[in-house]
Amino acid sequence: MFKELGQIASLMRQLPKIKEEMERLQERLGAITAEGDAGGGMVHVKVNGRFEVLACKISDEALADRELLEDLIRAATNQAIERAREKAAEEASKVAGGLGLPAGIEIPGLRLPD
Repeated sequence: MFKELGQIASLMRQLPKIKEEMERLQERLGAITAEGDAGGGMVHVKVNGRFEVLACKISDEALADRELLEDLIRAATNQAIERAREKAAEEASKVAGGLGLPAGIEIPGLRLPD
């Protein structure tokens, strides 16, 4: 019990530094990019670490079949988001480790999807 209280007290003392690091992390997440493609490159999607779609390129060939195109866009986007999620989790782990926070801790202000 006392060990947990000590950890909480330590976290409370670090709150200003944690807040500052989280703001920096949010900036870095905007700079992270990840890409996904589907259909042998017929659809290419680029997202950032905030999971915002930055670009979507569609080949002329993919435009011929609407149903196929919808599936390819969904697949490429999901692939790009998964890659961005992995990169964002790596960045968050670096920040948490640098602050001496235990693994798996949820940090307020940082929402990484499961």
